[in-house]
Amino acid sequence: MTAFHWPHGKRMAVGVTVMLETWSEGKAPPYGVQASPLKAGTVDLAGIAWGSYGGKIGVYRLINLLSQHGIKGTFCVSGRCAEIYVDAVAQIVRSGHDVAGHAYLQDQVLSAMEPEQELKTIKTCLDLLEKVSGMRPRGWISPSMAFSPHTREFLAAEGLLWHGDARDSDLPRFIETKKGPIVHIPGSDFTDNRVLKSSSMDLWDVYREVFDYLYLREPGSYLPLSMHCHNGGRPMITAIYQKIFNYMRSFPDVWFASHAEIADWVMKNKLDPDPRRLLERRERSE
Repeated sequence: MTAFHWPHGKRMAVGVTVMLETWSEGKAPPYGVQASPLKAGTVDLAGIAWGSYGGKIGVYRLINLLSQHGIKGTFCVSGRCAEIYVDAVAQIVRSGHDVAGHAYLQDQVLSAMEPEQELKTIKTCLDLLEKVSGMRPRGWISPSMAFSPHTREFLAAEGLLWHGDARDSDLPRFIETKKGPIVHIPGSDFTDNRVLKSSSMDLWDVYREVFDYLYLREPGSYLPLSMHCHNGGRPMITAIYQKIFNYMRSFPDVWFASHAEIADWVMKNKLDPDPRRLLERRERSE
């Protein structure tokens, strides 16, 4: 194994994922901005409308945000979105970003499926996204990151390059499965839905501090950022990500990369980070 490093000796990598999701007919996201609970059995029309904002408006705002900053984003898309938001899914790729698999519906998690149903769901999602966007997904993040014992092998068998389901590391790593190799890319622990009932400026505080810590003290580090089209695509949240990207891009030694670009690099070099590196004292060289 080669010691972990980024291309051209970059000090840090930043990867951005954007979730474009939808739920079963008549179901709303399990979280939202409404403060008053509805009477049991009532269809949550307001919640359904709030969730549909992502495919109608939010996705376009986030495409534009990333493009303005020259950042190639990775859009993780529910297969159903390729059927109901056809133009939005196609526009992701037309704008130079990647699509990744995100199952068929957000409320149908892989960990609750029988293996045959899970494999069918994976294939259906990949086929739909390829048909509409023109890009065969190279990676996958499961709804709620709820993967099964079979998920990685199914993804590797389908020829996918990376997955982002587990949070047991803070650097991407090369792993072997019975169906071939795949790259694990860790996700964010603090996404836009964490600030639904607080200040969106919390995102700025968290990401600025984490970025500064990693950039100064842990060369070769990785910072994942994640947002949802139905929440992060709203002006009050997008404005904060604009501020975050402006700040991060003011540093000269940061690689902003799609998940496929990161996985290509890790796979090519068969990188498997050694956690003992954290025992070393690492400070930014002046």
